[in-house]
Amino acid sequence: MGGPAQTHELAQLMISKVAVGPMNNNAYLLRCRQTDEQVLIDAANDASTLLTLIGAGGISRVITTHRHGDHWQALAEVVAKTGATTIAGRYDAEGIDVPTAVEVEDGDEISFGVVGLRVIHLVGHTPGSIALLYDDPKGAPHLFTGDSLFPGGVGNTQGDAERFTSLVNDVESKLFAQLPDETWVYPGHGADTTLGTERPHLPAWRERGW
Repeated sequence: MGGPAQTHELAQLMISKVAVGPMNNNAYLLRCRQTDEQVLIDAANDASTLLTLIGAGGISRVITTHRHGDHWQALAEVVAKTGATTIAGRYDAEGIDVPTAVEVEDGDEISFGVVGLRVIHLVGHTPGSIALLYDDPKGAPHLFTGDSLFPGGVGNTQGDAERFTSLVNDVESKLFAQLPDETWVYPGHGADTTLGTERPHLPAWRERGW
């Protein structure tokens, strides 16, 4: 929080991560290394920090992982300054105060430069939460999970057993069952992890119910 961006440099993609706002939200700037086109995942807070990170090259899109307000407090200002297209999950768009130009669903692809992000719809934390998968052709997959998956568990479902079951089922079937252990996970708050680190704990998560 308040420090320099963390960066993850891949063959075709540069990922920069900053933490912003009172809830220590992660925002991720993705830059295609071949074309320099950039997208931002979650304009969460502190527009000045995000705009400095974006730089003069601007961004073409802002993707919001879900409807909770702590993930889009800077969205209006970032869009006003950059002209970026807004993207969010179809079933959460109505809960975001800034209009969503492109509503996406499970399996859709968001392309920029030579890079593609696959949309994975995860129901439970909110009705329309999305994760974004970059399946690196030259390395391990990279997965941006919003508030649906963290180190140590799935996202908060406010003690609602039905929502928890939905979320843990989606996370297990759409993420853990489909992707390898080396998949790098970038959550909406806090430190990164990998699916391999978290996989052994899935039964314990189910048993505790959160």
